[in-house]
Amino acid sequence: MIEYTEDVMTLDEGALTGFFVGWPSAPSPAQHLAVLRGSHRAVLAVDTGAARVVGFVNMISDGVLTAFIPWLEVLPDWQGRGIGTELMRRILAHCDDLYSVDLSCDRRLLPYYARLGMREVSAAAVRHPAVLHGDVPGA
Repeated sequence: MIEYTEDVMTLDEGALTGFFVGWPSAPSPAQHLAVLRGSHRAVLAVDTGAARVVGFVNMISDGVLTAFIPWLEVLPDWQGRGIGTELMRRILAHCDDLYSVDLSCDRRLLPYYARLGMREVSAAAVRHPAVLHGDVPGA
C-alpha cells in the first residue's frame, strides 16, 4: 500500500536508495536527504509494507510568487502505477496563490507534464556535475 506524506524530518538516508537511475552522477543519499529537508515542500510516496520511499517530488520557493520543482522521481519497479502523477497532483495542489511554478525536464517528458496542467516555456540553465561528488568549482 502506498501512503503519501510531507514528513521529511523523520526520514533517514537509508530510505533513499535506488533513485536517480540513468543520471551521469547521482546525488549521495546524504545530499538527497538535505535537499528534501531544505525544500519549501516535499511529498514522499512510501510503500508501507516495505517501509521504504518509492517516490518523491520537491519544490523550492520564495514563498511569495515563484516556485521551482527540481525533482520528481519514482523507483523503476514502481513506475507506471500513477505514483508520479499523484505526487505532482499533491505538490501542485497548494500553488494557486503563486504567479509561477517552473519545472525543467527532457523534451520527451513534456506531454506528461502537460497532462498535469503545465505548459512548455523557454529556459536556460547552468550545470556543475562535479558538485555531486563534493568538488566545488573555484574552491
